[in-house]
Amino acid sequence: MYIHQRIQWPDFTWDAIVLSEVLGAVRHKQGRLVGRMEGLGFSLREEAVLQTLTLDVLKTSEIEGEVLNVDQVRSSLARKLGMDIGALIPADRHVDGVVEMLLDATQRYIQPLSQDRLFGWHSALFPTGRSGMYKIVVGQWRDDSTGPMQVVSGAMGRERIHFEAPASEIVPAEMDTFINWFNTDQNQDPVLKAAIAHLWFVTIHPFDDGNGRIGRSIADLQLARSDNSTQRFYSMSAQIQLERKQYYDILEKTQKGDLDITEWLVWFLSCLNRALTATDTILTTVLTKARYWEFFASKVINERQKLMLNKLLDGFDGKLNTSKWAKITKVSNDTALRDILDLVNQGVLEKEDAGGRSTNYRLHNLL
Repeated sequence: MYIHQRIQWPDFTWDAIVLSEVLGAVRHKQGRLVGRMEGLGFSLREEAVLQTLTLDVLKTSEIEGEVLNVDQVRSSLARKLGMDIGALIPADRHVDGVVEMLLDATQRYIQPLSQDRLFGWHSALFPTGRSGMYKIVVGQWRDDSTGPMQVVSGAMGRERIHFEAPASEIVPAEMDTFINWFNTDQNQDPVLKAAIAHLWFVTIHPFDDGNGRIGRSIADLQLARSDNSTQRFYSMSAQIQLERKQYYDILEKTQKGDLDITEWLVWFLSCLNRALTATDTILTTVLTKARYWEFFASKVINERQKLMLNKLLDGFDGKLNTSKWAKITKVSNDTALRDILDLVNQGVLEKEDAGGRSTNYRLHNLL
Protein backbone atom coordinates (compact mmCIF):
# COMPACT_ATOMS: atom_id res chain seq x y z
CA MET A 1 0.00 0.00 0.00
CA TYR A 2 1.31 3.44 -0.95
CA ILE A 3 1.08 6.34 1.45
CA HIS A 4 -1.55 8.13 -0.68
CA GLN A 5 -3.85 5.05 -0.45
CA ARG A 6 -4.11 5.20 3.34
CA ILE A 7 -7.38 6.38 4.85
CA GLN A 8 -5.69 9.16 6.83
CA TRP A 9 -3.95 10.63 3.74
CA PRO A 10 -2.72 13.39 3.74
CA ASP A 11 -2.76 13.82 7.53
CA PHE A 12 0.99 13.47 8.07
CA THR A 13 2.42 13.00 11.55
CA TRP A 14 5.96 13.29 12.92
CA ASP A 15 7.93 13.21 16.16
CA ALA A 16 8.63 16.85 17.05
CA ILE A 17 11.14 15.88 19.73
CA VAL A 18 13.24 13.85 17.25
CA LEU A 19 13.18 16.79 14.80
CA SER A 20 13.90 19.56 17.29
CA GLU A 21 17.71 19.28 17.32
CA VAL A 22 18.30 19.17 13.56
CA LEU A 23 15.62 21.83 12.91
CA GLY A 24 17.22 24.10 15.48
CA ALA A 25 20.65 23.62 13.85
CA VAL A 26 19.24 24.49 10.42
CA ARG A 27 17.49 27.65 11.64
CA HIS A 28 20.67 28.74 13.45
CA LYS A 29 22.80 28.25 10.31
CA GLN A 30 20.26 30.09 8.15
CA GLY A 31 20.41 33.12 10.44
CA ARG A 32 24.22 33.12 10.55
CA LEU A 33 24.48 32.76 6.77
CA VAL A 34 22.13 35.66 6.03
CA GLY A 35 24.10 37.81 8.48
CA ARG A 36 27.44 36.94 6.83
CA MET A 37 26.12 37.62 3.34
CA GLU A 38 24.62 40.97 4.30
CA GLY A 39 28.10 42.04 5.41
CA LEU A 40 29.56 41.37 1.95
CA GLY A 41 28.38 44.51 0.19
CA PHE A 42 25.99 44.72 -2.77
CA SER A 43 28.25 43.60 -5.64
CA LEU A 44 29.62 40.57 -3.79
CA ARG A 45 26.13 39.56 -2.64
CA GLU A 46 24.98 39.81 -6.26
CA GLU A 47 27.80 37.52 -7.40
CA ALA A 48 27.04 35.04 -4.59
CA VAL A 49 23.37 34.96 -5.61
CA LEU A 50 24.30 34.41 -9.27
CA GLN A 51 26.62 31.52 -8.36
CA THR A 52 24.02 29.92 -6.08
CA LEU A 53 21.19 30.18 -8.61
CA THR A 54 23.43 28.86 -11.40
CA LEU A 55 24.26 25.87 -9.23
CA ASP A 56 20.59 25.35 -8.38
CA VAL A 57 19.47 25.35 -12.03
CA LEU A 58 22.27 23.01 -13.10
CA LYS A 59 21.85 20.54 -10.26
CA THR A 60 18.06 20.27 -10.22
CA SER A 61 18.33 19.14 -13.86
CA GLU A 62 21.29 16.82 -13.18
CA ILE A 63 19.22 14.99 -10.56
CA GLU A 64 16.96 13.97 -13.46
CA GLY A 65 19.97 13.01 -15.62
CA GLU A 66 19.92 16.16 -17.75
CA VAL A 67 23.11 18.23 -18.17
CA LEU A 68 22.66 21.92 -19.03
CA ASN A 69 25.31 24.29 -20.42
CA VAL A 70 26.74 26.27 -17.49
CA ASP A 71 27.49 29.38 -19.58
CA GLN A 72 23.96 29.44 -20.97
CA VAL A 73 22.49 29.08 -17.48
CA ARG A 74 24.67 31.85 -16.05
CA SER A 75 23.92 34.19 -18.96
CA SER A 76 20.18 33.51 -18.80
CA LEU A 77 20.11 34.24 -15.06
CA ALA A 78 22.20 37.41 -15.40
CA ARG A 79 19.99 38.67 -18.22
CA LYS A 80 16.76 38.07 -16.31
CA LEU A 81 18.18 39.54 -13.08
CA GLY A 82 19.52 42.60 -14.92
CA MET A 83 23.11 41.88 -13.89
CA ASP A 84 26.10 43.04 -15.94
CA ILE A 85 28.56 40.14 -16.20
CA GLY A 86 29.78 40.95 -19.72
CA ALA A 87 29.83 38.73 -22.82
CA LEU A 88 26.36 37.21 -22.35
CA ILE A 89 25.69 34.26 -24.65
CA PRO A 90 22.30 33.14 -26.00
CA ALA A 91 20.49 30.41 -24.07
CA ASP A 92 18.18 27.86 -25.66
CA ARG A 93 14.51 27.82 -24.75
CA HIS A 94 14.87 24.84 -22.46
CA VAL A 95 17.57 26.52 -20.34
CA ASP A 96 15.53 29.74 -20.21
CA GLY A 97 12.51 27.72 -19.07
CA VAL A 98 14.26 26.14 -16.08
CA VAL A 99 15.70 29.55 -15.16
CA GLU A 100 12.29 31.24 -15.41
CA MET A 101 10.69 28.62 -13.15
CA LEU A 102 13.36 28.95 -10.46
CA LEU A 103 13.32 32.75 -10.55
CA ASP A 104 9.52 32.86 -10.36
CA ALA A 105 9.66 30.59 -7.31
CA THR A 106 12.43 32.44 -5.46
CA GLN A 107 11.93 36.06 -6.56
CA ARG A 108 8.13 36.00 -6.18
CA TYR A 109 8.02 33.81 -3.08
CA ILE A 110 5.39 36.02 -1.42
CA GLN A 111 2.88 35.30 -4.18
CA PRO A 112 0.52 32.38 -3.51
CA LEU A 113 0.88 29.09 -5.31
CA SER A 114 -1.88 28.40 -7.83
CA GLN A 115 -2.86 25.88 -10.48
CA ASP A 116 -2.12 28.43 -13.20
CA ARG A 117 1.31 29.21 -11.75
CA LEU A 118 2.23 25.51 -11.69
CA PHE A 119 0.96 25.10 -15.26
CA GLY A 120 3.20 28.03 -16.24
CA TRP A 121 6.22 26.36 -14.65
CA HIS A 122 5.46 23.11 -16.44
CA SER A 123 5.09 24.86 -19.80
CA ALA A 124 8.40 26.65 -19.22
CA LEU A 125 10.14 23.31 -18.58
CA PHE A 126 8.80 21.75 -21.80
CA PRO A 127 8.55 24.57 -24.38
CA THR A 128 8.35 22.13 -27.32
CA GLY A 129 5.63 19.98 -25.76
CA ARG A 130 8.02 17.05 -25.64
CA SER A 131 10.15 15.28 -23.04
CA GLY A 132 13.06 14.05 -25.14
CA MET A 133 11.52 12.25 -28.12
CA TYR A 134 8.12 11.77 -26.48
CA LYS A 135 5.13 14.07 -26.73
CA ILE A 136 3.65 14.82 -23.30
CA VAL A 137 0.67 16.69 -21.86
CA VAL A 138 2.05 20.17 -21.07
CA GLY A 139 0.55 22.90 -18.89
CA GLN A 140 -2.18 20.70 -17.42
CA TRP A 141 -2.54 17.74 -15.09
CA ARG A 142 -1.64 14.31 -16.50
CA ASP A 143 -4.42 12.17 -17.99
CA ASP A 144 -2.84 8.67 -17.68
CA SER A 145 -3.86 7.92 -21.28
CA THR A 146 -0.80 5.68 -21.66
CA GLY A 147 -1.35 3.90 -18.36
CA PRO A 148 -0.86 4.65 -14.65
CA MET A 149 1.90 7.08 -13.61
CA GLN A 150 4.73 4.91 -12.31
CA VAL A 151 8.34 5.51 -11.31
CA VAL A 152 10.18 2.59 -12.91
CA SER A 153 13.81 1.46 -13.30
CA GLY A 154 15.52 -1.50 -14.96
CA ALA A 155 15.80 -2.95 -18.45
CA MET A 156 12.70 -3.64 -20.55
CA GLY A 157 11.06 -6.85 -19.39
CA ARG A 158 12.78 -6.66 -16.00
CA GLU A 159 11.38 -3.34 -14.78
CA ARG A 160 11.10 -2.58 -11.10
CA ILE A 161 8.19 -0.36 -10.02
CA HIS A 162 9.36 1.97 -7.26
CA PHE A 163 6.13 3.93 -6.93
CA GLU A 164 2.68 4.35 -8.47
CA ALA A 165 1.01 7.76 -8.17
CA PRO A 166 -2.70 8.44 -7.54
CA ALA A 167 -5.01 7.91 -10.53
CA SER A 168 -5.30 10.92 -12.84
CA GLU A 169 -9.04 11.39 -12.19
CA ILE A 170 -8.38 12.38 -8.57
CA VAL A 171 -5.34 14.58 -9.27
CA PRO A 172 -7.34 17.85 -9.59
CA ALA A 173 -8.94 17.33 -6.17
CA GLU A 174 -5.61 16.22 -4.65
CA MET A 175 -3.88 19.33 -6.01
CA ASP A 176 -6.66 21.62 -4.75
CA THR A 177 -6.11 20.22 -1.26
CA PHE A 178 -2.34 20.61 -1.57
CA ILE A 179 -2.47 24.18 -2.91
CA ASN A 180 -4.95 25.28 -0.23
CA TRP A 181 -2.68 23.81 2.48
CA PHE A 182 0.41 25.43 0.98
CA ASN A 183 -1.21 28.87 0.89
CA THR A 184 -2.58 28.64 4.42
CA ASP A 185 -0.60 29.42 7.56
CA GLN A 186 -0.83 26.38 9.84
CA ASN A 187 1.66 27.80 12.36
CA GLN A 188 4.20 25.26 11.10
CA ASP A 189 7.88 26.04 10.96
CA PRO A 190 8.46 27.27 7.37
CA VAL A 191 11.47 24.98 6.85
CA LEU A 192 9.46 21.97 7.99
CA LYS A 193 6.72 23.04 5.62
CA ALA A 194 9.21 23.01 2.71
CA ALA A 195 10.06 19.37 3.48
CA ILE A 196 6.39 18.35 3.75
CA ALA A 197 5.47 20.23 0.57
CA HIS A 198 8.14 18.51 -1.49
CA LEU A 199 7.12 15.03 -0.36
CA TRP A 200 3.40 15.74 -0.78
CA PHE A 201 3.78 17.17 -4.30
CA VAL A 202 6.01 14.42 -5.70
CA THR A 203 3.68 11.80 -4.18
CA ILE A 204 0.72 13.25 -6.11
CA HIS A 205 3.01 13.41 -9.20
CA PRO A 206 0.48 15.58 -11.04
CA PHE A 207 2.36 16.06 -14.34
CA ASP A 208 3.49 13.75 -17.14
CA ASP A 209 7.10 14.77 -16.48
CA GLY A 210 9.07 17.37 -14.51
CA ASN A 211 7.53 16.53 -11.13
CA GLY A 212 10.91 16.34 -9.35
CA ARG A 213 12.11 19.72 -10.66
CA ILE A 214 8.80 21.41 -9.89
CA GLY A 215 8.69 19.78 -6.46
CA ARG A 216 12.16 21.14 -5.68
CA SER A 217 11.10 24.59 -6.90
CA ILE A 218 8.13 24.47 -4.52
CA ALA A 219 10.58 23.64 -1.72
CA ASP A 220 12.82 26.54 -2.84
CA LEU A 221 9.82 28.89 -2.78
CA GLN A 222 9.02 27.84 0.78
CA LEU A 223 12.67 28.11 1.84
CA ALA A 224 12.75 31.66 0.42
CA ARG A 225 9.74 32.37 2.64
CA SER A 226 11.64 30.95 5.61
CA ASP A 227 14.54 33.33 4.83
CA ASN A 228 12.14 36.17 3.95
CA SER A 229 14.50 37.06 1.11
CA THR A 230 14.75 36.85 -2.68
CA GLN A 231 18.51 36.40 -2.36
CA ARG A 232 19.56 32.76 -2.48
CA PHE A 233 22.82 31.86 -0.78
CA TYR A 234 22.47 28.06 -0.60
CA SER A 235 21.34 25.36 -3.01
CA MET A 236 19.23 22.48 -1.74
CA SER A 237 19.24 20.91 -5.23
CA ALA A 238 23.05 20.88 -5.34
CA GLN A 239 23.16 18.92 -2.08
CA ILE A 240 20.38 16.55 -3.19
CA GLN A 241 22.34 15.85 -6.38
CA LEU A 242 25.35 14.84 -4.26
CA GLU A 243 23.08 12.53 -2.24
CA ARG A 244 20.90 11.44 -5.16
CA LYS A 245 20.70 7.74 -4.28
CA GLN A 246 19.78 8.44 -0.65
CA TYR A 247 17.20 10.99 -1.86
CA TYR A 248 15.40 8.47 -4.05
CA ASP A 249 15.74 5.71 -1.44
CA ILE A 250 14.14 7.76 1.35
CA LEU A 251 11.38 8.98 -0.97
CA GLU A 252 10.52 5.40 -1.98
CA LYS A 253 10.64 4.17 1.62
CA THR A 254 8.41 7.02 2.81
CA GLN A 255 5.90 6.58 -0.02
CA LYS A 256 5.58 2.90 0.88
CA GLY A 257 5.25 3.61 4.61
CA ASP A 258 2.59 5.05 6.87
CA LEU A 259 1.68 8.67 7.57
CA ASP A 260 4.48 9.13 10.12
CA ILE A 261 7.06 10.94 7.98
CA THR A 262 9.63 11.65 10.72
CA GLU A 263 12.40 9.79 8.87
CA TRP A 264 11.83 11.79 5.67
CA LEU A 265 11.81 15.07 7.58
CA VAL A 266 15.05 14.20 9.40
CA TRP A 267 16.72 13.37 6.07
CA PHE A 268 15.48 16.57 4.38
CA LEU A 269 16.55 18.79 7.27
CA SER A 270 19.94 17.07 7.53
CA CYS A 271 20.47 17.48 3.79
CA LEU A 272 19.54 21.17 4.07
CA ASN A 273 21.97 21.51 6.97
CA ARG A 274 24.74 20.15 4.73
CA ALA A 275 23.66 22.51 1.93
CA LEU A 276 24.06 25.46 4.28
CA THR A 277 27.54 24.25 5.25
CA ALA A 278 28.49 23.90 1.57
CA THR A 279 27.77 27.59 1.05
CA ASP A 280 31.19 28.29 2.58
CA THR A 281 32.63 27.13 -0.76
CA ILE A 282 30.56 29.68 -2.68
CA LEU A 283 31.51 32.43 -0.24
CA THR A 284 35.22 31.57 -0.56
CA THR A 285 34.95 31.63 -4.37
CA VAL A 286 33.19 35.00 -4.37
CA LEU A 287 35.75 36.57 -2.03
CA THR A 288 38.65 35.13 -4.05
CA LYS A 289 37.14 36.47 -7.26
CA ALA A 290 36.72 39.92 -5.71
CA ARG A 291 40.34 39.93 -4.55
CA TYR A 292 41.54 39.10 -8.07
CA TRP A 293 39.46 41.83 -9.69
CA GLU A 294 40.90 44.35 -7.25
CA PHE A 295 44.33 43.14 -8.44
CA PHE A 296 43.24 43.38 -12.12
CA ALA A 297 42.00 46.96 -11.65
CA SER A 298 45.55 48.31 -12.05
CA LYS A 299 46.09 46.32 -15.28
CA VAL A 300 45.19 47.05 -18.90
CA ILE A 301 42.76 44.29 -19.90
CA ASN A 302 40.77 43.99 -23.13
CA GLU A 303 37.34 42.35 -23.47
CA ARG A 304 38.72 38.97 -24.60
CA GLN A 305 41.07 38.89 -21.65
CA LYS A 306 38.26 39.87 -19.29
CA LEU A 307 36.12 37.02 -20.63
CA MET A 308 38.87 34.45 -20.14
CA LEU A 309 39.86 35.70 -16.70
CA ASN A 310 36.25 35.35 -15.60
CA LYS A 311 36.23 31.78 -16.91
CA LEU A 312 39.41 30.99 -14.99
CA LEU A 313 37.94 32.45 -11.81
CA ASP A 314 34.69 30.55 -12.26
CA GLY A 315 36.54 27.23 -12.57
CA PHE A 316 38.04 26.63 -16.02
CA ASP A 317 37.60 23.11 -17.41
CA GLY A 318 41.08 21.63 -17.87
CA LYS A 319 44.29 23.51 -18.65
CA LEU A 320 44.41 26.92 -20.33
CA ASN A 321 46.50 27.04 -23.50
CA THR A 322 46.67 29.10 -26.70
CA SER A 323 44.34 26.87 -28.72
CA LYS A 324 41.60 26.90 -26.06
CA TRP A 325 41.88 30.69 -25.75
CA ALA A 326 41.59 31.04 -29.53
CA LYS A 327 38.57 28.72 -29.74
CA ILE A 328 36.63 30.36 -26.89
CA THR A 329 37.33 33.97 -27.93
CA LYS A 330 37.02 33.16 -31.67
CA VAL A 331 40.39 34.63 -32.69
CA SER A 332 43.51 33.25 -34.39
CA ASN A 333 46.18 31.40 -32.40
CA ASP A 334 48.54 34.32 -32.97
CA THR A 335 46.05 36.79 -31.44
CA ALA A 336 45.38 34.40 -28.58
CA LEU A 337 49.11 34.10 -27.86
CA ARG A 338 49.50 37.91 -27.87
CA ASP A 339 46.61 38.21 -25.38
CA ILE A 340 48.15 35.59 -23.12
CA LEU A 341 51.70 36.94 -23.24
CA ASP A 342 50.39 40.46 -22.50
CA LEU A 343 48.82 39.11 -19.29
CA VAL A 344 51.99 37.19 -18.46
CA ASN A 345 54.00 40.40 -18.83
CA GLN A 346 51.55 42.21 -16.54
CA GLY A 347 51.89 39.51 -13.89
CA VAL A 348 48.28 38.32 -14.26
CA LEU A 349 49.05 34.91 -15.78
CA GLU A 350 52.08 32.68 -15.35
CA LYS A 351 53.40 29.69 -17.29
CA GLU A 352 53.05 26.27 -15.77
CA ASP A 353 56.18 24.14 -15.55
CA ALA A 354 55.63 22.14 -18.76
CA GLY A 355 56.79 23.97 -21.88
CA GLY A 356 56.94 23.62 -25.67
CA ARG A 357 53.79 22.34 -27.39
CA SER A 358 52.17 21.68 -24.01
CA THR A 359 52.59 25.21 -22.63
CA ASN A 360 49.76 25.91 -20.22
CA TYR A 361 48.97 29.01 -18.21
CA ARG A 362 47.36 29.70 -14.85
CA LEU A 363 46.40 32.71 -12.78
CA HIS A 364 49.11 34.31 -10.71
CA ASN A 365 48.68 33.08 -7.14
CA LEU A 366 47.73 36.02 -4.89
CA LEU A 367 48.04 34.03 -1.66
